Amino acid sequence: MNKSMKNLFSKTLSKKKLVIFSASFLVFAAVLGFFMYEGTKKTVALTLDGKEKVIKTHADTVQDLFDDLEISLRSEDYLSLEADTKVKNNLSIVWKPAKQVELIDGQEKETYWTSADTVGNFLKDQNIVLSEHDKLNLNPDDKLSKNMEIAIERAFPLKLVVGGKEQEVWSTSTTVADFLSQQGIKLNKLDRVEPELNKTVTKNGKVNVVRVEKVTDVVEEPIRYAVITKNDSNLLKGKQKVVNEGQEGLLSKRYEVIMENGKEVSRKLVNEKTVKEKQDKVVAMGTKVLVAQVSRGSSKPAGKEFYVTSTAYTASCNGCSGYTATGINLRTNPNAKVIAVDPSVIPLGTKVYVDGYGYAVAADTGSAVKGAKIDVFFGSSSDAYRWGRKRVKIRVLN
Repeated sequence: MNKSMKNLFSKTLSKKKLVIFSASFLVFAAVLGFFMYEGTKKTVALTLDGKEKVIKTHADTVQDLFDDLEISLRSEDYLSLEADTKVKNNLSIVWKPAKQVELIDGQEKETYWTSADTVGNFLKDQNIVLSEHDKLNLNPDDKLSKNMEIAIERAFPLKLVVGGKEQEVWSTSTTVADFLSQQGIKLNKLDRVEPELNKTVTKNGKVNVVRVEKVTDVVEEPIRYAVITKNDSNLLKGKQKVVNEGQEGLLSKRYEVIMENGKEVSRKLVNEKTVKEKQDKVVAMGTKVLVAQVSRGSSKPAGKEFYVTSTAYTASCNGCSGYTATGINLRTNPNAKVIAVDPSVIPLGTKVYVDGYGYAVAADTGSAVKGAKIDVFFGSSSDAYRWGRKRVKIRVLN
């Protein structure tokens, strides 16, 4: 009995050992298999959208690796290696996912997928060239982000005229006010702009800035004096005497002047005042007439006698004014008895008696009458011719 129990216990123990051994073997095999599986993986350095990580993989190709990582590759993505590249140990892979951005170029709008880092790189990748005058809403160094909007305003030529000086410039579509600000043009209070500031500049258009100034101009003008004549009975007719010399006055006028581009376009008189009063010129005009008194007596008057050379003249001779040096109008007094003398020999106003001519008055002078010479007056040319040139006796009566 005891022996049978002993044998039974011995058999049971052997089965347990077998089970434990088998289990231990399976565990060992599994662990060994795990380590062998892990040991056959390849180490790969990944840079995924700027983040670095190291992974171990059994993937055969780069595409398989991204499939294992459940990352979908787009054709626009940046991948440092071809998708069918075989995965090797210590392989380095860089992946940048493409971002969707919107480009507005002038009037055109288009959506792009790009893996570029910056705005500048995106434009370069798309062969989009900007001129120096084009306007970009972002800086070329700005980082690209998802759904970013990139706008380009294309510049166009137009004419800018400032103060009459014209130049060709470039601008994007903007208001006249913004355009002038971009050009560094400052407007003064009165300046005029064509077209108006709220209008939009256009290609091959023209913006004209008219510089307007309002200035004050003070002008001094002379006030002309008048000539006033007064009759003077104490002055021989034909003679003049200045009683009061005239003086011009001075008038100051202040104008408001509008200048456009340096040229005067309007002038308005604001006020005026007299700086200096004028003084009129006063001239005395002689009215006294000397008339020769002729005596009809038969006897010759007493007085100083001497001989002179005589000629004759009329009121209508060349260069004659018709008035004598003492103011007698010979044309209205054709019967007057007048002789022209040298005042140093016979003073003007002297009454005389001339043989063959009669009583007369020394009332005239002449450029050719010098010394002992006289020129007798006749109302007609025929009488003057008949007198001719001859030597006569003259008697001074007073």
